[in-house]
Amino acid sequence: MLFAIPFPMIDPVLVEIGPLAIRWYALAYILGIVLGWWLAKRLVALPPRAATPEQVDDSVTWVTLGIILGGRLGYVLFYRPDHYLAHPAEILAVWTGGMSFHGGALGVVIALLLFCRQQKLDPLAFADRVVSVVPIGLFLGRLANFVNGELWGRVTDVPWAMVFPTGGPEPRHPSQLYQAGMEGLLLFLLLQLLVRTPAIRARRGFVTGAFLAGYAVARSVGEIFRQPDAYLGFLLAGLTMGQLLSLPMLLAGVWLMLRARPAPQRLGA
Repeated sequence: MLFAIPFPMIDPVLVEIGPLAIRWYALAYILGIVLGWWLAKRLVALPPRAATPEQVDDSVTWVTLGIILGGRLGYVLFYRPDHYLAHPAEILAVWTGGMSFHGGALGVVIALLLFCRQQKLDPLAFADRVVSVVPIGLFLGRLANFVNGELWGRVTDVPWAMVFPTGGPEPRHPSQLYQAGMEGLLLFLLLQLLVRTPAIRARRGFVTGAFLAGYAVARSVGEIFRQPDAYLGFLLAGLTMGQLLSLPMLLAGVWLMLRARPAPQRLGA
């Protein structure tokens, strides 16, 4: 066996009280939503104001439903349709695991469009502020994947390789940490730089496009080191499902950035 760093055996269950178990993965979702909510309330107030803090409060329920419903249905449709077609009762069993970011992203898009229509908000301006906090949840979620010892990387001989409990005896890339760094930390810093720049904020949809394109690139690079799901393997042209689903995001993101224009200045302003 090649040299490998021992995998830190962290109990996936943070607290267990009788039948109630609080897992790190669930805590990552909750903490990501709470921290994102807190930061979004401050970002919407930056000029030009995109919404009120109270409207951000109201949007949290919509966004949460979009994440859960979209993420679960995306996993069912994109990753294991045959299994859930044969076992439809398991579709709603979200506690057993199985969420898709791309499905969750689509769910949030639908939720935000409906919310903005109800509140008469500019959906692009509001989305620019909201998407800039999404990498917080992505960062925490990838760390939770690492704690769970799941979604590990491909076999490698790099000095920082790890042997994961469910990954066989071969040392593997800790790809969850790579993705936490790219999809979470780096993307967060980039989006915060953009959303806090007045000239960029004036270009409605630019930050949203940067998020879509930035995530697509980060996810596609991360998939180079991540072991494809056993029930899918490599797909078209040797790409993984994560890479294929990221292509439309990349195209949509580039399109949004290219079409974003500064708001027209009023005469006498």
